[in-house]
Amino acid sequence: MFDIKSFYEAVSVKDAIQALVKDTDAEIISGGTDVLIRVREGKDAGRSLVSIHNLEELKGVKLLEDGNLWIGAGTSFSHITNDPLIKEYIPMLGDAVDMVGGPQIRNTGTIGGNICNGATSADSASTMWTLEADVVLEGPEGERTVPVCEFYTGPGRTVRDRCEVCKGFVIRRESFEGWTGHYIKYGKRKAMEIATLGCAVRVKLSPDKKRIEDVRLGYGVAGPTPLRCLKAEEGLRGHDINDSDAILAFGKDALTQVNPRTSWRASKEFRLQLIEELSKRALKEAIKKAGGEIDA
Repeated sequence: MFDIKSFYEAVSVKDAIQALVKDTDAEIISGGTDVLIRVREGKDAGRSLVSIHNLEELKGVKLLEDGNLWIGAGTSFSHITNDPLIKEYIPMLGDAVDMVGGPQIRNTGTIGGNICNGATSADSASTMWTLEADVVLEGPEGERTVPVCEFYTGPGRTVRDRCEVCKGFVIRRESFEGWTGHYIKYGKRKAMEIATLGCAVRVKLSPDKKRIEDVRLGYGVAGPTPLRCLKAEEGLRGHDINDSDAILAFGKDALTQVNPRTSWRASKEFRLQLIEELSKRALKEAIKKAGGEIDA
């Protein structure tokens, strides 16, 4: 049995917000794959839960009139992986969330919960950073949009107020048109594993597929929050895809912008080794997916 004070099934986002305002001890629950674990462990025991799990307005992926992509916060990982729009425009995100837990978790867990949980190890987080996604929140004061790079405030903490509902994510067309990417998750085992390190790289190649016009590098578990390595990105732009010195510097520059810690999963030193190596591996795979013939 879970130690839950009360459980309320919201009929709309506004209804959920009202329920949160009314009960100062209440918190949001969607798929429950994170919240119920905290309740079972006693961290959130005795609290009220407001469920948004069955709100259709929070589910699905759609292409907006302006060409941007909308991903509902209540969309499950399995749906994202198999969605035709995700497969066409940002398959990297589908690949990343397909590494979350096992099939049961992926069928129930949602991308909104994965991001709002605030964990640096979230498999969707580093990819969403390289996509420069915007987080759409609605609360008692109305709706607001927060860039994902400004969403995290610390380990397990975000700017989302307790009475706010994450409605979804907007990915601008300029962040996916002409881009390809690759995500690498390193763990001690192949399945049902929390990332020891996650590395996401996105590239935009020149028309002849020989030069890197733009690049983005993101990490999970390389610091207290997900992060981008802007210095490494700047150093690689404009270089030939087979410039081995530039690719080597790409990994070295990443080391100057991370702050991993030692945990029972891995030492800081091992994570630093992964940070440098995985950046190069993910970059090469992203270039190959973009049609570049790389031999560096």
